[in-house]
Amino acid sequence: MSRGTTLLELLLVLAIAAVITGLAAPAAGALRDQLLVQEAADLVAGAHARARLLASVERRVMLLTLTADSLVLRAVESPADTTERWRTTGPAATRVAVTGFPRSVAFSPAGVAFGFANGTYRFSRGRAGKQVIVSRYGRVRQE
Repeated sequence: MSRGTTLLELLLVLAIAAVITGLAAPAAGALRDQLLVQEAADLVAGAHARARLLASVERRVMLLTLTADSLVLRAVESPADTTERWRTTGPAATRVAVTGFPRSVAFSPAGVAFGFANGTYRFSRGRAGKQVIVSRYGRVRQE
């Protein structure tokens, strides 16, 4: 009676593990792409909600600037002066491609965007894709 395993048995187990890993890797990559796209869409939707809320609470005009590299929210003190209220990295940090940027949206003290405020942003990475649609009134919808 033998107590150990043979080299053939070890190679067979390693080959089975390699096949299982090879089958699971593309699915894991697709899931990662989908999660990163969702995160980028949520970040932009949250930036709009934050801008709208701060404009209402502080009763001042807020300017939201969206670029692929950063999302910045500024309070307008005077026509020539702004104060930064919030900043974070944009979708490019996670290599998510986005269309609809760069863009600036101004929110009135009532929390309603004014000027050219309707926007559609499309996010993609690999086969994963998401769309964020923002209305003039600040309603955000994801598809």
